Amino acid sequence: MGKGNKKRILAIRLSALGDVAMTVPVLLSVTRLNPEVRFLFITKSHFAPVLQRLENLEVHSFEGKGVHKGIRGLWHLKGELRRKDFDAIADLHAVLRTGILKLFFSFSGKPFESLQKGRREKKQLTSGDPKGFKPLKSTHERYAEVFRRLGFKAAPNAGDILKGEAWPDNFDDGFTESGWLRVGLAPFAAHSGKCYPESRIKELIGLLGAVPNLRVYLFGGGQKEIEALNSWELEYPYCVSVAGKMPLTEELALISNLRLMISMDSGNGHLAAMYGLPVLTLWGVTHPYAGFAPFNQPESNNVLADREMYPAIPTSVYGNKVPDGYDQVMESIPAERVYKRVLELLQEPHI
Repeated sequence: MGKGNKKRILAIRLSALGDVAMTVPVLLSVTRLNPEVRFLFITKSHFAPVLQRLENLEVHSFEGKGVHKGIRGLWHLKGELRRKDFDAIADLHAVLRTGILKLFFSFSGKPFESLQKGRREKKQLTSGDPKGFKPLKSTHERYAEVFRRLGFKAAPNAGDILKGEAWPDNFDDGFTESGWLRVGLAPFAAHSGKCYPESRIKELIGLLGAVPNLRVYLFGGGQKEIEALNSWELEYPYCVSVAGKMPLTEELALISNLRLMISMDSGNGHLAAMYGLPVLTLWGVTHPYAGFAPFNQPESNNVLADREMYPAIPTSVYGNKVPDGYDQVMESIPAERVYKRVLELLQEPHI
């Protein structure tokens, strides 16, 4: 049990990168409103840098393909955790693995609350029925509800963000002078229905080149993405590809120094939002109504595909379902429209 008045919460979010990033404002809110709280956070080891700037938080590595694989592995994890000091369990994932852990801890006497995903209303939202097309709770609010059910205060606000970090020492982008407008661009996502077409990306990059002193930093992962981003870096002298050039720790530090991030419905937008950056999100077959918009962003930062042309949007919560005739959804977002919103954001006061 926690010592004295201190309370330690075991929080569980195993994947994915963007979802782990979305926990950050909520964790900051909980510690702000409950100064006695400490966290033991279970996630994959390569996501640990996302949480490294949070005080009073320890990461316990989850090795789902190794020692923690299967039911036997989860029993092993439970044994590791029994030797840890915590008072309550916040399941921020609510999947089969965490359900098994809940069963294993059922006799521990420790309160265990799980994320309520809202599957029924999300199914209705993606059904194509106009009656179901309405905004649902944000994922941040759903995370906060878990902590409130455990008896802790949680109310994320605009101040629940990470402080900016120093520019990575080992990264030379070739632009040493001060005064650059650094804009991030993350054009890829896990599913094709959420990715801006290459022709549109190049059109947008071309438009951004007209902005004085602007530099575009390209983010992505995977060999094919790295190759594409490197080719754009060669094609456009004001672009810098970050992909594959630094560990996540340094990439986060770089992101914190951007003026804004242009992202698909994907993890990079959530990473930027952790630092309070403006995030311009392009939405294809998914929609912010499902609750996955980056933290504390105005609706004007959501650039949506044309629902008059594609009335079934959102076709799924995660973008993995693209009905016939919907493979060109992202083409309905003109690059000029994105560019105009970028200009508006660049003119706003920079905090």
